[in-house]
Formats: sequence, C-alpha cells, structure tokens
Amino acid sequence: MHNEPLISVKKSRNAQQKQQLILQAALDVFSTYGLQGASMEQIADVAGISKSNLFYYFAGKDDLYVAVLSQVLTAWLMPLNQMEKQQDPAQALGNYIEAKFQLAKDSPQASRLYALEMMQGAPHISTILKSSLKKLIQQKTAVINDWIEQGRLKPVSALHLIIHIWAVTQHYSDFAVQTQAISGKTLKNKNFYQEALATSKQLLIESLIPAAAES
Repeated sequence: MHNEPLISVKKSRNAQQKQQLILQAALDVFSTYGLQGASMEQIADVAGISKSNLFYYFAGKDDLYVAVLSQVLTAWLMPLNQMEKQQDPAQALGNYIEAKFQLAKDSPQASRLYALEMMQGAPHISTILKSSLKKLIQQKTAVINDWIEQGRLKPVSALHLIIHIWAVTQHYSDFAVQTQAISGKTLKNKNFYQEALATSKQLLIESLIPAAAES
C-alpha cells in the first residue's frame, strides 16, 4: 500500500517521457513530409513504438500535429516571457537573440515546421496566434516602449524590432540550405554561429543604444 504513490509517480514520469519521445519523432517526420505527407505509422516507426501505442497518447494525426506546434511555440516564447522592464535593455534583448539563435541551431526542424504552417495560413494554430501570442507581444512591446520613454533605447517600432529578431534568427534554420550553399557553413559551426550572433546584436541592439548609455 505504501508503495502505491511511488508507483504512480513512476508511471506518470514514464508516460511523460514516452510523450516527449513521440513529440520529437513527430517533429522530425512533420518537418520533413508536412502534415499531409506524414503518417502515424511513420511517426510510430521513428519513435520506436507500436502504432496502437501511439494512438493511446494521441487520438489522431491532427491532434499530434497541433501538440508539436504548440510545444515549438512554447519553447520559442519562453525567453521572450523573461524580458522585463527593470532589466538592462541591451542585456535583455541580447539574451533573447541568443536564445533564439540557440533554438535555431539545436532544433532547425521546429522552425521549418512552424514556417510551413505559417505559409499555409496557420489553419491549426491561428487561435493561439490571435490570443496568447498577441497578448504576449503587446506586453513585451510595452516593455520596449518603456525603455524608449526612459531614454534607454533610441526611438524604434517595438513591434517591428521583435519581428526583425524573429526574421533574422529564424532565417538560419528556415533557409539553412541557402545559407550553407553560400557560406559552406551552418550554425553548427562554432565560429559561424558566433559571427551570426555578434552581427545580429550589432545590427539589432547596439544601433539602438543611446550614446549616453554606451559611455
């Protein structure tokens, strides 16, 4: 009787691990074949589980697809959530850019899958974009505007600054083939990664720091 809670915790942990295994396998398959080209059988094979076991965790392909996209979006927005007005603007924006570059390097397939969903009109996550994402962006543009009002950043459109950060960082994963074709490198190359990060910070942050704050 006393062991029942421990057994329950272990089962819950195993279920969570299995679910994460499925989500990673689904990300790999969906980012390669898209929603229409992917099959639950492919995902089960990549995850190393039976198809029936897969359906135990997810009712269908669309449910699994939305779960993958939701997890991607959550990972992307976590570092943006940490940006607060009491922080130093250069440090806060720099941390966000670094986090986005790290995600682009570690999980480029996540960015490509998200881009594919956007190009199709975001039919599966449009509600999330128009609700929780929009609310978060409104909160963080208010933070940036507060920095501007305090003279800690030069005047700039806060919304477009965030969009530019997205565009630059996600380019290295969405267009990795093009980037590698012209440079022979990807973000997996340490020097190339550092150059991309430093250049992005110079363009998107250093250019916005007032002279008084730099001295």
